[in-house]
Amino acid sequence: MSPAIPAPPPALYLKQARNSPSSQECMSIYDKWAATYNDEVGDSAQEYVAPVLVARAAIKYSEANGPANTIILDAGCGTGLVGQALSIARPKAIDGLDLSVPMLEIARDTGVYRDLDQADLNKPINKPDGTYDTVVCVGTFTLGHVGPNPALRELVRVTKTHGVVVATILKEIWISGGFKDEVAKLQEEGVVRATEELIDYVKGHGDKAVLLTLEKLPSA
Repeated sequence: MSPAIPAPPPALYLKQARNSPSSQECMSIYDKWAATYNDEVGDSAQEYVAPVLVARAAIKYSEANGPANTIILDAGCGTGLVGQALSIARPKAIDGLDLSVPMLEIARDTGVYRDLDQADLNKPINKPDGTYDTVVCVGTFTLGHVGPNPALRELVRVTKTHGVVVATILKEIWISGGFKDEVAKLQEEGVVRATEELIDYVKGHGDKAVLLTLEKLPSA
């Protein structure tokens, strides 16, 4: 009997995902990583703080509008780390989108999502305009994953007027990946009001991300 082949370490999976040339290859990597993702990335040793920071920002908005009436979209929800953090505020509903079906299956097991659907955020989102009070997106705008266009505009489109999109964008690609320019374009068009803050992405590991908040304006 041949010895079992050990799974690649999380750092290798992450490197592979960030270097993936296509959505399909990226999906394949996350499909393989799904079963151990939470233990390897979500544990205290990794100090993956981005989900909590985004959830706090989203909850702060929902408190002003009444959490019990807030409907949230977790775009790129993965295994549900952000959804679990958001559920503390007891919103009316949380929906999730992700490219990886195995990741969605684990997210479903958390019990915090109303609906979960497979979606490629590099393409238009199959949701009506103005569906959500809040949209969150963590860990998706990074190397080898989702670009700024059409994703940012699509996230805003499915958000209600005066609702917010709260997202992390890896600092490394904020300018080079075209995210800064796309946000500037959305502001120039009067679609959003934007605020930016530099945060730890994985605390203690040197990774930084832009915490981006986009408020959808009435003219959008």
